[in-house]
Amino acid sequence: MTEPTLYPESGFRRLRIDLAYDGTNFSGWGVQPDRRTVQEVVETALRTVAQSPAQTIVAGRTDAGVHATGQVIHVDLPESLELEDLVYKLNRILDEDVRINAIEIAPTAFHARFSALRRYYEYRILDENKAIPPLARFNTESWYRPLDVDVMNNASALLLGTHNFAAFCKFREGATTIRTLETFQWRRDREGYLVGDVVADAFCYSMVRNLVGAIVCVADGRKDPEWISTLLENKERVSDSLVFPGRGLTLYKVDYPDAVELLERAKKTVARREEEDN
Repeated sequence: MTEPTLYPESGFRRLRIDLAYDGTNFSGWGVQPDRRTVQEVVETALRTVAQSPAQTIVAGRTDAGVHATGQVIHVDLPESLELEDLVYKLNRILDEDVRINAIEIAPTAFHARFSALRRYYEYRILDENKAIPPLARFNTESWYRPLDVDVMNNASALLLGTHNFAAFCKFREGATTIRTLETFQWRRDREGYLVGDVVADAFCYSMVRNLVGAIVCVADGRKDPEWISTLLENKERVSDSLVFPGRGLTLYKVDYPDAVELLERAKKTVARREEEDN
């Protein structure tokens, strides 16, 4: 693994940027040839305002169609760049499906990805083949069968802890699939939507949507709860046909340690990933 850059070059300063986006019309976060991505449009706006190269580092690389209300990035820009009204200027340039919420000078050794303690996601489902209201269609997935929230929680609890989640991740060369799942809990809100809170130190590619698809298989009676444990133990890849779409998923928060602990956290994260990859 390449050592992360924890300090900006001379003449630059590191900015922490908090942003939100509707992922509907994006092919995910990361830049891809001939595709519209969040990273590409954000970096284009930053380069336009700063008149300087702008390479962003993101806390969570969201998949195609996935939304964010609490995404975090960092970028190193010239110290001469005036920060006053920078949020306003960027939002004037960006399309309305991306909004910059806040910009601040990052603490020393801040790294949006490797300093993060945990990421928080929410998945929304409307079951029993109920009609999704037009304004909810962007962040809610429908399901035609009734889902039992207690069954969902019992099955989800089997996945908590530190495991190799290879069964629930799309393969990526050289990427570790060992993660610590801290929270996986479902509730039904007052409007009848099923809302799943999923929190982990980090997530591998497509992991949350794989987890949701597997839990729904148990909740609607197609599979027994023991199937979840078997998948996890045998690292048997969940079928792509069971993976839930991106539109129901939203990254809503990223936790970071206190400023004095940022450097140690980044070093610890990198060391652990290198050990897991080996």
